[in-house]
Order: sequence, then structure tokens, then C-alpha cells
Amino acid sequence: MREGKEKLGSEISSRATHSSNSRSESASSRHDGRVKAQTTIDATLHAAFEKSDRHFDYSSCIDFNVSPSTTSSVPTSAVSAYLQKMQRGSLVQSFGCLIAVDEKSLGVLAYSDNVHEMLELAPHSVPTMDMEQQERLSFGTDVRSLFKSSGAAALQKAANFPDVSLLNPLLVHSKTSGKPFYAILHRIDVGLVIDLEPVNPADTPVTAAGALKSYKLAAKSISKLQSLPSGNIPLLCDVLVREVSELTGYDRVMVYKFHEDEHGEVIAECHKPDLVPYLGLHYPATDIPQASRFLFMKNKVRMICNCLAPSVMVVQEGTLAQPLSLGGSTLRAPHGCHAQYMANMGSIASLVMPVTINKEDEEVKSDPLSGRRLWGLVVCHHTSPRFIPFPLRYACEFLVQVFGVQLKKEVELAAQTKEKQILQIQTLLCEMLVRESPVGIITQSPNVMDLVKCDGAALYYMDKFWLVGVTPTEEQISHIAQWLLDYHGSSSGLSTDSLMEAGYPCATELGDAVCGMASIRISSKDFIFWFRSHGAKEIKWGGAKHDPVDKDDGRKMHPRSSFKAFLEVVRWRSVPWEDMEMDAIHSLQLILRRSFQDDSVKNLKMAVKADDCKMIVRLPEDDEALENVVELQTVTREMVHLIETAAVPIFAVDASAHINGWNGKTAEITGLPSEQAIGLPLINVIADEAVDFVKKMLLLGLQGIEEKNVEMRFKMYGSQEKNDPVVFVVNACCTRDIDKNVIGICFVGHDVTAQKMILDKYTKLQGDYAGIMHNPCPLIPPVFMMNEHGVCVEWNDAMEKLSGLSREAAIGQMLVGELFAVERFGCRVKDHDTMTRLRIVLNRSIAGEGPEKFLFEFFDHENNCIEALLSANPRTDSKGMISGAVCFLRVASPELQFALQMQKFSEQAAVNSMKTLSYLKTQVKSPVSGLAITRHLMESSGLSSKQKLLLRTRSLCEEQLAKIVNDSDVSNIEESYLELDTVEFNLGEALDAVMSQIMTLSHERGVQVTHNSPCEVYSMYLIGDNLRLQQLLADFLSNAVHFTPIAEGSSILLTVLPRRERFGEKVQVVHLEFRITHPAPGIPQDLIQEMFHHSPGMSREGLGLYISRKLVRIMNGTVQYLRGEEASSFIVLIEFPLAP
Repeated sequence: MREGKEKLGSEISSRATHSSNSRSESASSRHDGRVKAQTTIDATLHAAFEKSDRHFDYSSCIDFNVSPSTTSSVPTSAVSAYLQKMQRGSLVQSFGCLIAVDEKSLGVLAYSDNVHEMLELAPHSVPTMDMEQQERLSFGTDVRSLFKSSGAAALQKAANFPDVSLLNPLLVHSKTSGKPFYAILHRIDVGLVIDLEPVNPADTPVTAAGALKSYKLAAKSISKLQSLPSGNIPLLCDVLVREVSELTGYDRVMVYKFHEDEHGEVIAECHKPDLVPYLGLHYPATDIPQASRFLFMKNKVRMICNCLAPSVMVVQEGTLAQPLSLGGSTLRAPHGCHAQYMANMGSIASLVMPVTINKEDEEVKSDPLSGRRLWGLVVCHHTSPRFIPFPLRYACEFLVQVFGVQLKKEVELAAQTKEKQILQIQTLLCEMLVRESPVGIITQSPNVMDLVKCDGAALYYMDKFWLVGVTPTEEQISHIAQWLLDYHGSSSGLSTDSLMEAGYPCATELGDAVCGMASIRISSKDFIFWFRSHGAKEIKWGGAKHDPVDKDDGRKMHPRSSFKAFLEVVRWRSVPWEDMEMDAIHSLQLILRRSFQDDSVKNLKMAVKADDCKMIVRLPEDDEALENVVELQTVTREMVHLIETAAVPIFAVDASAHINGWNGKTAEITGLPSEQAIGLPLINVIADEAVDFVKKMLLLGLQGIEEKNVEMRFKMYGSQEKNDPVVFVVNACCTRDIDKNVIGICFVGHDVTAQKMILDKYTKLQGDYAGIMHNPCPLIPPVFMMNEHGVCVEWNDAMEKLSGLSREAAIGQMLVGELFAVERFGCRVKDHDTMTRLRIVLNRSIAGEGPEKFLFEFFDHENNCIEALLSANPRTDSKGMISGAVCFLRVASPELQFALQMQKFSEQAAVNSMKTLSYLKTQVKSPVSGLAITRHLMESSGLSSKQKLLLRTRSLCEEQLAKIVNDSDVSNIEESYLELDTVEFNLGEALDAVMSQIMTLSHERGVQVTHNSPCEVYSMYLIGDNLRLQQLLADFLSNAVHFTPIAEGSSILLTVLPRRERFGEKVQVVHLEFRITHPAPGIPQDLIQEMFHHSPGMSREGLGLYISRKLVRIMNGTVQYLRGEEASSFIVLIEFPLAP
């Protein structure tokens, strides 16, 4: 039996590994297929709109979504023409002008019709000087001649720059008028495209080097995003839309998420009060065509200033083979269909920014877009024309990039959580297969419906049926099984979100109740089915209801019309099956195939005849336990040996701060042998100037607070006694016993004496660092510097050796974009997220926000991955002004990396403990539900008055337990965000429930608990949360009983003193004083401290007191603890309205 479990567990593990490797490939292929089919549909819709002459029937055209096969007749040439027009439409918006030039000669290849007017190439008073205009601007004209010398030089430099986007915007001035423009450049197949946007004279122009400066516009918003707690994607999106709204001033800002089947949903929104909300609306995939999505990936900020303004034609040289590609242009005009959509919804201006995240298991390729996927959009709408200058758009782009980094972490966390839940259900199902009848996977709890989200499931085995939830009839399931054998006999299963589209002939007979199905074959003719109902029932509009008078025109493109059309489309379609869900189903299929073979088949046949047939489980024998202990001892010895021989200093102290560990490297560096160090107080070996700091660090460590990356200075001994102290940068890791009490601290360090010497010398010399930078000493860490414009001004010898890039090649290059880039220019960074973090760190350093550190990964010239801790510090000139940033790389040794890995394992163990607690809470809910049912049955039977009173007390205790179990997040209580219930309750009944909860403990300890209160208390009805009142009073009372000395005559007194106060004629408030008096010495002082001050390593009792105090505070009350010579007391003051 044990071997069977191990095989099944191994099967799950291997299947999970295989699934993680193949999931991205299968998802990618399905995505590519959907994109291809959807593009054909988009082309068909666009053609219908172009021919409609503004009488476009949107509702009928969108039916292409229901049956994509209807577009199979669309010729490839029509799709190509559609894509050509989307990207090469030859039209730009009128708020700027465009010039395209040859990259080598800078000669003009194309320009927009309004370039003469905007650059004032001819006087306004001479409107007929066409010949002069042609002489000033014609094909082949050197574009540098149109601008003043500074702008011409900037354009020349940009033409030779590998990634011109890093220089945007260039500030140029028209040679004719002197007016300033932002020149925004990007490369296309035939040369460079220059988008020119006028600069508002009231604004301070931002130069090309001002990219870092524009980040400051979004610094506050970025800090808010990064300070949010993890595990809450809706909160992250809500904060983003509010911050973008404040930055840009648009009337409506939304986060629009793309689902797996390409349709979209508004998941966050910030809008003006007078606008109709779109929150919760879903839209068909055709509302944002695939071609537009591709262009969003190329152009990170898409602005439309006025959809009603006429577009401007782009004129180009006749020798060009095809129209210019405008996909990356900031001026690209909206195509007619989109402009009509905006007009229908009352939006004149818009700003759209793509939200991209890394694909799963995707290595960085030469094409930066290949490793990214479009998760969604940040969409801004305005009801009047609106222009946002480029620096502010750049800041918003950076903000959305940071959002993408945070979002990727949240998406991965959510996926891991779901995968672990599925794995847990699989494990439980495996145990059920081994211990009991295999039929139990559908007849018992948990069952196959808990494996994936579905509305029903069915087992069809040996011509018998087991159904659960919403399913077809047995006859219909038999027909589906036969259809699978006839038409999909070569496959092991089938999954579809629409049985109708999958070709099942009787799909309409199933109705809306069964639309999607996933099936697996567990033997030649036997199946397990999962069923899903139509997707429309899952879709809810979170905005305002339709006004009955407001009639939407279904023929027009409008958000509400699109929403209605989408609901109609998904009426015969279910929510799609996710890759992770199908992996879980296929894993179960492999497990069941093993289980249903040989003896397992016989067991199943017996189970069909007699469901009470059970299998015997063998318990582990003593020899197995002994074998595990021996193995554990071996591992322990290896760990001790590894720590002793580690190449980094590792030392430890016990609970009294005496040294009980001192490895060889620590002894070597300090000169103090381990046999002499063991038993000494740690303070004795610390340098005098650092003693106070280390004392505080030890105090925090023994309280469970683990300090990271802190400096400790040690005295030198032996032949090195006269030397300066040695400096370690250490991480503290608390050592705990089986009860999780801190019994010592382990320190893993890194000798940074050499680096410290460099930093001290750098500070003293005020920038005179040349001698240190170029010193070939191996103790000098890799260092590079940049000026305030982002240009590299230093690249020391150690950095040359680490990166393989010479100092001569590095100096003068842009640090971000040339030296460090996603593409292969200098040192290739791991991914876009790493590049975004690097920009944040450098920006904060230049802003003077102090030292910044993060784990930096890049590839050297031999394509070896380098992992290092990057420390960025502000760089100042002789006047103390910030002139750039200096960056140090600290490359960890393998030993230090191993020690840090062990620390992560410890942290993971703590996370596992929290999961165990969550599991136990889940298990408690079922018995609580059973108690509730029993109580209801007892209430319906004839009971005496005394029995009813006891049942009422039990009911209150039961409700209190259910409320505590349902507390999903203790942090809500800590931050006083808990929402209280408001019910009418009898104070006397609540007090009886409190007293009943501590009776068992009081009897065990021999402590008498009495309750003495005025008679009016028992007849007093109040309004408030009685269950939270019971919870906190029971906790205070149980702590009083627990810490009362066991002696004859020991007693505790609970008294309640009410005081009424009247407000007006009808409102009365009762001020209640609850006093719990117990004998000295009372509650230990450290627990009282924990009650008022939270700490990570607090005890279980301290945490309970802390939460109870927080509950009192949430109820607008106070709690005190008075300690006397003979007795101590909890005093809780709370007020409740008196029930009328």
C-alpha cells in the first residue's frame, strides 16, 4: 500500500513537471491559432465598415465570433490589405507633423502635409509661394537644414545611436520661426521617422537627457504601487487608475484585461461622477482588433487628441515600394472604425498604454517583443480634445512598466497558489484511491469537482453512471461517450468551451446548462466528464443599470451594445478551460489509468457491488522511523561540516548572547581561534564603536526580528591585534526550538573590509577616486558611474573583468540602453523587468533618495549569467551637488549563496506553517456546519426553558467559533479595517456564553471564576457585534485563569458596571466597564508589552492579547491593565447603543 502511494505521488510530481514545461508551448500554439482566426474576423468587420457608408450593422457583424468558420472563405489578400492599411495608412493626426529621412544621408523621404505650416517654412502673408516651399522642403532635402544647429547636431547623434528611443525626446528649434519642438524618433524599414510635437511655451522643455528627469513626475505614484501588500491584484489596479487619473487629468481611466479567449473586461475604473461606469463590462475580442494589439506592443503610449479632427496626409517619394510604416509613430491617425467607436461613446480624446508581462518559461530572445505578452491595457478617455506632452506621457509609460513588474509577481503568486491547491486536491484523491473505493473520487468529498471549477461532473464506468452537480441525463452522457468513441476515438480525451462548435450533434438539446465539457478516457470505453454551463451567467456588469428609457442602438459600436453582443455570443459558450486545469485533469487521468489496472480493476468491481469495501493501510514500522533518524543525523553532520569549511564567515550565539559557533573562515579573518571564541560574550569581540549597535541587534534578534545586510565591526587578535577592525556585512537568522521559541541567532557574513575602505576613502577624497578605480587589486569590487544625463563616466578594472567590456568601449555610452540593454549592444540584462528595476534604482539615486540595492542579473560578453547585488549611491561634486550615481556590484560566493538558500528554506518553512493553519481552519468549518444543523434540529424539538437557555448559550459559542474561523486575514484586524456586525443582542446571554467558554480551563487549574453584575445587565438589550465582544472577553478571561497561581481559594471575579447616557429623547447609549480581577502576580510583563506592541516573534498568548486589544479599539473602546500588590485587573471600556 505504501508503495502504491509513492508511485501515485511520483506520478503527480512528474506530471506537474512535464506540464510546466509543455504548458507554454501548448498555450502559445493555441494563442497563435486564435490570433490568426481573429485577424480574419477583424478584416471582415473592417471591410463591412468601409462599405457601410456609416450604416454599419455592428450586432450582425459581430456574430462572426460565434462561428469563425464562416470567415474561411475570406481571401488571404483581403487580410493582407487590411493589415497593410492598419499599419501603413498614410494618415497622421494634426497636433504634430511628421518627417521621414534616410538614416545615412538624413535626406527627406516623406513628410506630412502640415509640416510647412507648423515649421513656418514660408511667411503666412505669402500663401502662394509654392515654388519657394518646394525649394525649402522637398524630397532629398537634408532635414538638419530645417532646424537650428543644436537640433541638427542632436539629430545627427541620434542617427548613429543604436536605440534612438532612449534619446527621446530631442529638443529642436525651427530655423525659420525659432519655435521649439519635441522630436520623437524611431526606426522603420526605410530609415528614421521623426514625429514633431510643438512645445508649450509655458512648459519647461525637457531635453534628450531628461528621460531620467521625467521619471520624477511618476516617483510618488511608483512608490505607492511598490508599497502595496502582495496578493491583491484588484487593489493594485485600483491604485494605478487613480494615480494615472491624477497625473493626466482624463475624465475616465480604466484597466482593461484580456482573457484567454481574447475577449476583454474592465477590472478597474476611475471616472468623473457624471459619467456612466463601465466597471465589470466584458467586450468581444473584435472591439480591439489583433492588429491594434500588435501596434500597442510597438508603441508604448498611444494618444488620440481629437477623433473628430480631420487627419493629415503623408506625402512620400515615389521610389518607395510601399507606404510608410506608421506603427511606431506617436502621430498615427485612428482608422475610421475606431474613430466612430469613440464618437459613439462620447469620447473625443484617448490615451492607451499596453500592460505587458514576461511569458512563462520564455528565454529572452533577440526580438524584445517575443518574450512578452499583452496582459491588458490602461485606457484613458476624455469628453473633449486633450493633449498630453511627451515628458508626462513618458512618465506614465514608466509607471505602467513598474505596474507590469508588480503585476507579473502577483500573477505568478496567484498561479502558484492555484497550482498548489490543485496539487493538494490531487493528493487527497490519490489517498482516496489507495485507501477506499475508487468510486469515492466522485461520490465523496473532496471529489473531482474540487479539482477544477465546474458546474457538474460524471463517472461513466462499466455502463454505470455516477453524477454530481449540473450534468446531462444518463442517456445523454451515454450518447456523448459514444460520440467521443466514434469521432475522437484516437484521442485520450476532449476539452471544449462549446460542444456546439466542437460538432456534437445534440448540443442544442443540452441547453444553456451544459455548454463546455472536459473529458478523459480511463479505459477503452470508460470516461470521466466535467461540465460547465454557459459563460453569460458568469458575467456581471458592475456599473449602473440601464435606464429603461435609454435605448441603445445595437447597430452602432458602443460599450453597452458591445456588452450585450458579447453576452449573446457566449450564450452557447462556457468559460474556457485553463491550461493549468487541463494539466490537473490529465494528471488525474494518468493516475486513474494505473489505479484501474490489474488488482485495482478488481477492487473497483467489488466497490461497484459493495461500496463499503475498504482497503487496509499499513502503518510505518519502527525500523522505518529509525532509518529516518539515521538519515537525519547524516544530513546534520554534513551541514555542520559545510558550515565549518565555508569560505564566508559564519558564527552563532545562544539565548544569552554567548558565542556557540565560530567557523574556520571567521577565525581566519579575525585571528581568534574557535576554541577561544566559544563561550565568550559576543560583545567582547566587537569593536568599541560598534558595541551599542550590536547590543540592539542582539536584542531584536532574540525577539525574532532578523536584521539583513547590517555591518558588524570585529576586533583583531593574534598577530593582527594592532590592525583596524574587520567589517562584516551579515544577515541574522533566528534559531528556534520545536515550540518556535528563539534559542539563539546565526549570522552569515561577508567580509567587506576592502569595500568599506574604498567607500571611506571615496567619501574623504570628495571625488578623487581615479587611483582606486584603476587599481588592479582583486579586493576592489566592480564599480561603474554615470553622470546626471545617464552617460557612463567610469568603468573600473574589476568591472572590465566581470563584464568582458573594456573601459574605453564603456565610457561615453548611455548606461541604460547601450551598456545595459535587453538587446545585444553591451551587457545584455535578463529581461525587461530587470531593466525597469535598474531605471528605478538609478532614478532614485540621482534624486538623492539615498543608497538603493537590488539583485541585478546580466550576461557578460561570453553569455555567462552574472548575479550580483547592485548598490547605487548618489554621486556628488565638490560643491555637494548631486552629479550622477556610483554603483557597486557585490558578487556572492557559492558558499554565501548556499547559506542564503538555507535561509530561504527557513522562511519557506514558516510559510508552510501558515498553510497548515489555513488547512486546519478549513477542516474546522465542516464540524461547525454539523453543529449548526444539530442545533436547528434541537430547537425544533420540545425543550424546557432551562434547556432552551443552555441551547442559546451553545448557539452563541458556535456562532463565535464560526466567525473566528472565517477571519481570512489577521492583518485587517491589525490595521483596524475589520467590518463589525450590527445586531440586537442580550448582554446577559453574551456574558453566559463567555463564562461557559472558560469553565473547562478553570476546573483544570482549580481556579474559581465568578460573575457579579447588577440585575439590569441580564435584561439589557444592546446594538452591536456581540460575537466580537464574546471573543475578546473570553480571551482576556482565559489569560487571567491561565496565569492565576494554583492555590486553594484562588478566584477570579468578572464584574460589569453599566452607565446610561441619553442623547435627545429617543437615543440612549450604555457605557460598560468590564473588570476582570485576578490574584497577583498577574499576567507576565512581556505579554502585556506584546498586547500593546506587535513584534514578529511574539508568543501565541501575546498575539491573542494583541488581537483582542485591536478588537476593542475597532469597537471604539479602550483596555487597560492595572497591576497591584495583591490583585491585578483587565479594565475594558466599551459603549453600545441601547436597543429601543
